[in-house]
Amino acid sequence: MSRTLRREQSSKGAEQQPSEGNARLDNLTLARKEGWRSFVKAPTRAQPEPLSTADLRRLGEDALADYNRQRRVWHANLGPIKTPQLAELHEDLWDIVDSNAQDGDKAKGAIAIDAFPGLGKTTSVLSFAKQFHLREIAEEGEFTEEGHERWPVCRVGMTGNTGMKDFNRAMLEYFAHPGRTTGTTAQFAHRALDCMLSCAARVLIVDELHFLRWRAKSGVEISNHFKYIANEFPVTLVFIGVGLAERGLFSEGDSYTNAVLAQTGRRTTRLDMRPFTIDADKGRREWRQMLLAIEQRLVLAEKVPGMLADELSDYLFARSTGHIGSLMTLINRGCQRAVRTRTEYLSQDLLDKVKNDDAAETARRELEAALASRRITTRSQRKSG
Repeated sequence: MSRTLRREQSSKGAEQQPSEGNARLDNLTLARKEGWRSFVKAPTRAQPEPLSTADLRRLGEDALADYNRQRRVWHANLGPIKTPQLAELHEDLWDIVDSNAQDGDKAKGAIAIDAFPGLGKTTSVLSFAKQFHLREIAEEGEFTEEGHERWPVCRVGMTGNTGMKDFNRAMLEYFAHPGRTTGTTAQFAHRALDCMLSCAARVLIVDELHFLRWRAKSGVEISNHFKYIANEFPVTLVFIGVGLAERGLFSEGDSYTNAVLAQTGRRTTRLDMRPFTIDADKGRREWRQMLLAIEQRLVLAEKVPGMLADELSDYLFARSTGHIGSLMTLINRGCQRAVRTRTEYLSQDLLDKVKNDDAAETARRELEAALASRRITTRSQRKSG
């Protein structure tokens, strides 16, 4: 008898409580230091026990509802998957962040993750930042020599109209500084930078940087502020955005605005996240390996080996256009439907009924035609795994 079936015998009629490992993080997790700690210290989520269709039939109504709830949460949180793209980005991030351990008289090099949406930029950076936080705490302790809490990472998210004062306030909000509600732009800046010094911050993540209009006055002001942080404080700036080069982050030019931004570009290393491609055998093998890794994480009663990597390889590439964000969205929604309809299997017929993001849906037709005519294929010459 499976563990789930045994638990059903003893817990029938009892109120079900979520385990600590499955506790959900609040929506403001990354905007507050306490939430960041919850993200960093959250235990590894336990994969629900795989059950057969016969096992599911033997479950009582309450036990089946609880099991399906566990699977809903599990399938909604399958990542991050350690793709070659994620591994490559992490290697570059470690190189740059660790090389920024210079003395205080040297400016720290910044990093810009500049890539299309849906390629896992933020997920990959947060995965790295989590590892960095844990390493710093393990090596240096949870408190500084002065007795302050140690916060190796600070993360700020841009909005559509972020200005200097908003940016500084966001850093204060992260540290829960009591002076985050009133003050001037300069006062907010001094308080925020004092927080980073006191808390031994080493990495400052600036997400959604493309929301900032770099060629506007506020863009120059914040660019100068970034340079000030890089010059005066021991933090590595990590920018995340879309089309940062086109927006002028790395601009060269004669005007004052372009000259200011060009200096930022000279101090910033541009990294990207490539989509999966199938124009060479290496890319096709990477695609297959990722599908196999995802397949192992799915908890469906009728799942069989090769369900994704063999039966749906071309189809999933067409539906996602090689973007991992679109792929994970489609598989997550497909699993939700497979459980809810008791299909317990992912097939093309089922996934055809599942809607995906607009960009992927718009681009899929041309890929489907090319795959159907065998002009391109996801099939590797040498299957691995």
